[in-house]
Amino acid sequence: MKRDALPLPKTPAPQSVERIFAVIDHLAADRGGDTLAGIARHVQAPKTSMVGLLAGMLDGGYLARGASGVYTLGPRMLALAMRVTGKDDLALIARPVLARLAGETGETALLGTLAPDASLAMYVDKVESTNPVRYTVSLGERRELYSSAMGKLLLAHMPRPAQEKYLKGEHFRPFTPNTITSARRLREELDAILADGIARTDSERVLGASALAAPVFDPAGAFLVGLGLAGPSERMRQNRRRFQAALREAASRLTALVAGRNPTTD
Repeated sequence: MKRDALPLPKTPAPQSVERIFAVIDHLAADRGGDTLAGIARHVQAPKTSMVGLLAGMLDGGYLARGASGVYTLGPRMLALAMRVTGKDDLALIARPVLARLAGETGETALLGTLAPDASLAMYVDKVESTNPVRYTVSLGERRELYSSAMGKLLLAHMPRPAQEKYLKGEHFRPFTPNTITSARRLREELDAILADGIARTDSERVLGASALAAPVFDPAGAFLVGLGLAGPSERMRQNRRRFQAALREAASRLTALVAGRNPTTD
């Protein structure tokens, strides 16, 4: 005799889980971000309870925090959103900027973010060069953080605890004789990227291919996404100064289009 299945008892979700989703929901509705006090008020939780929760989300890349202390959704949330929906408004906003950058330089323009597991760089949009010899990559393709310009940019802007965890746990495999395989040397380069605003590679992932990458910031002044330019190493070297200027201008334009704020210039 067949019995009807008994309904499973409903068990409440752990309070920390409910608060995490409440934070994500709140910041997704307000892309300008919010402070610790504002988030705690919205979640109806004491600020002392939210400090550790937000710190964990920040370290994991799910949140970003600008110089003013305002929290916004982080690059890992952006990567997850694009994985679920297959598209993102940011890619639509960025497309004209990519097209102009590719047209001005004659090289391939790229938009990149962290892959969902936060250990690789992922390309989410591109406008390819029209040159017969050019750099090309498939959308959704991933690259090691330590060997690509986009990856080094993402790593440089990663929260320090997450960055240290990556540097201590990553196995640095040499793809070419130019690949950085020393955590100490990579740390020095990451500091230089933050100071200069541009990440660079010269035949570090693929011999004969080089790239530049610059940050795009959100309204709170936190890192949002990377804008890159890649091509044959000889052309990239010959035009480096002009290409860097074009990339900086394009990143600044995209930051303005998303109502962002560059914390190093504002």
